[in-house]
Amino acid sequence: MKKYILMLIMGISLQIHAQRCVYQKVDSVKIVTMLQKAVDNHKNKTPLFFAHQLIGRPYVAHTLEGQPTERLVVNTRQLDCTTLVETVTALTICAKNKQTSFDAYCSMLEKLRYHHHKINGYTSRLHYFTDWILSNGKAGWVKEIQSNNTPFTAVQNVRVGYMSAHPLSYVALKNNPKDVKVIAAQERKLTGQTFSYIPNKQITNSKILRQTIHDGDILAIVTNKKGLDISHVGFAEWKSDGLHLLNASMIHKKVVLEPMTLAQYMKKHPSFLGIRVIRIK
Repeated sequence: MKKYILMLIMGISLQIHAQRCVYQKVDSVKIVTMLQKAVDNHKNKTPLFFAHQLIGRPYVAHTLEGQPTERLVVNTRQLDCTTLVETVTALTICAKNKQTSFDAYCSMLEKLRYHHHKINGYTSRLHYFTDWILSNGKAGWVKEIQSNNTPFTAVQNVRVGYMSAHPLSYVALKNNPKDVKVIAAQERKLTGQTFSYIPNKQITNSKILRQTIHDGDILAIVTNKKGLDISHVGFAEWKSDGLHLLNASMIHKKVVLEPMTLAQYMKKHPSFLGIRVIRIK
């Protein structure tokens, strides 16, 4: 009887997930397995623990798109830079709260990904990473490190507008032109805000940078591309030769810990100006 009730509850839970989420069984198994392993060992409740479990996963862009209506996409099989950061952040918060269920993970992921922490159509998604930082910082899940002191010697004056200027590049906006106005309003709200960041010349293997950036911090790369605020995100990992970036890489076509230092990596991309630092609380 108890077994029957348990199976019935699981069946109802799967039906709820099917309505609310887009995922495969392998995703739910992977999430629960990682969470259980983390909760069983205190040392495993860190962003890098989870990020390392995803190394080698293929890089695939636009995995959140293609749904007729906006739904929560859970995909551990294919990741881009933003979904890697969201996945690891949700796992880290769940583990610290000793939550190991797939339902708890989905709930956390939804809160991190959307305005007001709830899905309400395509425009409710936090499309610009500055918006992601502000929303989740206000909720107390992350904290952006801001300072007027070295190594934070540069200031970003946010000027976003890429999405509203290129609506045909986004299937959802192409199919629903009225949503462009909503996106434009969100862009205007972000534009003009300022944030201190660490410019490329300050990214060195120095004592002050090691004290400033912790293993597992989210690194958001500031860009000079018109209409954008952040062009790439990943996780900080210190090695003997300096700071490295663990990221879902378009170049390597998978999740990797970059073999070159972050300083070397930044020099290879002329549009990269420096990094903003966000810590999962």
